[in-house]
Amino acid sequence: MSLHASQVLLAPIVSEKSYTASTRGQYTFKVHQDAHKTQIRQAVEQMFGVKVVRVNVIKVQPKPKRRGAISGTRQGWKKAIVQLRAGDTIEIFAGAQI
Repeated sequence: MSLHASQVLLAPIVSEKSYTASTRGQYTFKVHQDAHKTQIRQAVEQMFGVKVVRVNVIKVQPKPKRRGAISGTRQGWKKAIVQLRAGDTIEIFAGAQI
């Protein structure tokens, strides 16, 4: 499946764990279900102008949830952890006050 770079990367994942990893040059993104490592690498390099060293992909499994008598499942999604070359950064937390 041919996906455009803006279709591959859906959103950055902003959490305490991903913020700490960003100091080591690792950034976490929510990606399209059908995207593979090569497409993710090309999308990050094209959109942010950086060099990607490694891409790890994790499928987050759907979880069963209940609300009273009604039961259902949360939707599963795909997460990518991208390691950049030393010296390259992505300004995800540009306006963060720490």
